[in-house]
Amino acid sequence: VQLQASGGGLVQPGTSLRLSCTVSGHTFSSYAMGWFRQAPGKEREFVAGISWNGGSSYYADSVKGRFTIFRDNAKNTVYLQTNSLKPEDMAVYYCAADRYGVVDEVSVARPDEYDYWGQGTQVTVSS
Repeated sequence: VQLQASGGGLVQPGTSLRLSCTVSGHTFSSYAMGWFRQAPGKEREFVAGISWNGGSSYYADSVKGRFTIFRDNAKNTVYLQTNSLKPEDMAVYYCAADRYGVVDEVSVARPDEYDYWGQGTQVTVSS
């Protein structure tokens, strides 16, 4: 299983980016998916997660109301729509896949819940 994240870039504060993560293989629709980020000198932190069928989604308090996670199982892709970006959102964003498929508000935020990770995409927010 391979995860390919894309969509990062350099943007001004207040603007938006849509990150994408495409997963190889035929079992994407059974995976729960998550987005994490890591800024220089900081630990990797949870951003958002979504259950296998998109029925449940979860967000870190720092992005709630600004970011939206959604998935298209026909395209083997999970997205992270990031709006109203702030300088503190600047980080490398990673997508991750959980084979179990079902997560709750506790497990979704744990990096060790996930079985596969993408390579990351850089988001830089600067004026």
